[in-house]
Amino acid sequence: MKKLIALTLVTLSVAVSARAQWIVYDPTMNMQQIMAQAQNIAKYIQMIQNQVQQIQTLTDQLNEFKHYESLFGDPKAVVLTTVQPLVTDLRKTELGQTLTALEGAVDAGHAMLYDANGLFSSIGTTFNTPNGATVTRREATYLPVAAVQKTTDNFLSVSTDATTRRIALKEEIARTTTALKNATTDAEVQKLTGVLIGLSSALNNTDFEINQATASALVQDVANRNDAQRQIDAKKEQQHAEFTEAVQKYGQTFRLMNAPTAFPTP
Repeated sequence: MKKLIALTLVTLSVAVSARAQWIVYDPTMNMQQIMAQAQNIAKYIQMIQNQVQQIQTLTDQLNEFKHYESLFGDPKAVVLTTVQPLVTDLRKTELGQTLTALEGAVDAGHAMLYDANGLFSSIGTTFNTPNGATVTRREATYLPVAAVQKTTDNFLSVSTDATTRRIALKEEIARTTTALKNATTDAEVQKLTGVLIGLSSALNNTDFEINQATASALVQDVANRNDAQRQIDAKKEQQHAEFTEAVQKYGQTFRLMNAPTAFPTP
């Protein structure tokens, strides 16, 4: 308001000095025009001041963001070398197979020749009798054995792969932990913490893979034992029925004499 009054007085002084030039104008109308112009100028000045204040506010906010970035760091600028090994491990196809797949791939011939890399002795697909005859082994007998061999090989494959991966993952965990110790910004700390959690989860996953492979071998062994007992019980039941039938047939064929033998008199 003070600025408006001052501007009005200045305008009036100018108008008085130049009064000789306005003799054709109405003084009242001229004064209203001067006041209106002064108000417009005052509003313009106020608008400029508001814009200056807004610019100052934005400048303060930008400086605050820069200060925050200097303290916590720019997440986009943090590049971690331990991320790619983690992604590679997570995208790797698991070597372990399901029990259904393992049972569907059994090969009795392979079971006869299996030696576990020299640990066992192969029995071969044929054998010779004492008289020199060559006998081919029955494949159906060795199918359960082939299933156990498949699950055993699956366990060994998974265990070997998991051991190699565990060594690599533990090395990456050590590197990430060292980088986390030397981190200078909050953004770097947060990213490294996320990677460290991912590496730890991948390391735990190797244990789950080994456990799954172990469970497949154990379940197959239990199934084989159960089937072996089933075969024994079935054989006993069959033998009992055959024996009962043989006794009945024998009794019908060979009847016991329950009357004394009569000899002819001389």
